[in-house]
Amino acid sequence: MVRTVGTTIRGIRAPIVKQGDDLITVVVDSLIQSAAQEKFHFNDGDVIGITESLVARAQGNYATLEDIAVEINTKFDAEEIVVLFPILSRNRFMPILQGILMSGKKVFLYLNYPADEVGNPLLDIDIIDEKGINPYTDVLSEKEYRLLFGSKIVHPFTGIDYVQLYRDLDINNNMEIYLANNPTAALKHGRQILVAKIHEGHRTKKLLKKAGAEKVLGLDDLLTQSVNGSGFNPEYGLLGSNKATDGKIKLFPRDCQTLVKKIQVKMKEKTGKQIEVMIYGDGAFKDPQGKIWELADPVVSPGHTDGLIGTPNEIKLKYIVDCELEKNVSPKIDEIIKRKIREKDSHCQSLGTTPRKITDLLGSLCDLTSGRGDKGTPIVLIQGYFDNYAVE
Repeated sequence: MVRTVGTTIRGIRAPIVKQGDDLITVVVDSLIQSAAQEKFHFNDGDVIGITESLVARAQGNYATLEDIAVEINTKFDAEEIVVLFPILSRNRFMPILQGILMSGKKVFLYLNYPADEVGNPLLDIDIIDEKGINPYTDVLSEKEYRLLFGSKIVHPFTGIDYVQLYRDLDINNNMEIYLANNPTAALKHGRQILVAKIHEGHRTKKLLKKAGAEKVLGLDDLLTQSVNGSGFNPEYGLLGSNKATDGKIKLFPRDCQTLVKKIQVKMKEKTGKQIEVMIYGDGAFKDPQGKIWELADPVVSPGHTDGLIGTPNEIKLKYIVDCELEKNVSPKIDEIIKRKIREKDSHCQSLGTTPRKITDLLGSLCDLTSGRGDKGTPIVLIQGYFDNYAVE
């Protein structure tokens, strides 16, 4: 029978996972039970995605705001600290800022404008132009910001005034807020700097050190080891963390490579198939209306099996179809196209195919499938992703 379906994606329901649960058994049993009930079977090359929050919860990878305060005082010995260019977020950066303020240090918080690193808008660029402000060079104090742009400026999606949100955390009146884009401008307020960027921190650190900063650390340098028994992440630190409760954050999961390989082995034992496994967090896509880049985690996938390394080996099907139809109206056009796919021998056939990591593509697919609300499908099964038009 000729195949009529290409890639399929299933969100797999799973029981509520608690700290200390055997996640390998939970994932494998959920998949096997779903296959039996929904009448599907597994194949070589299938991909299992597991959301990072499930992994972190099973690991108990949590830290308190007090742990963050201790880490700040351990890593920074000055009485003041500059916190540079965080994203605007209630569940990502806000609890981290609470922990920093609990350290007792004087805090100088610098925010990017007109938008943060991932595109969350702080100001309308057209209004900035009207006011004659140059965001590349001008540094605005919080007072200047309010005088120029108004007493309440809200995010178009959340309705939150993020400057006020961060201001309200400062119960001891120990923080000053500035808007800027040149990182070296922050040196006027301190020589010990915490770079809160997610994706471009390395370059910012380099510029600050070159400009004479005494100490420059990133969020990835904090909580790389346990603090008073807390969770930790040796590779990403506080990057990828999320608010868990009012006094606690969930860290990005650790030891993900070990986990995915064990799940792969157990699925092979259960099904006889070579199935790839990945842990995924935020997808890597941009909202076309709000211009917000979704990826607030340091990476899409903190762990994946070897079969997911690299970029897709694909050719531009619509290009070769148009080329062949222009010169060949043979009734065997389907077979000609399939042969070209099998051969993949023309360098120009990839024209227009954007090279992206397989894990970034699949992680985005998983994130969109599992959703952000109450779907209850933290496991995703992708089948047929590596097939093509030539596979019968």
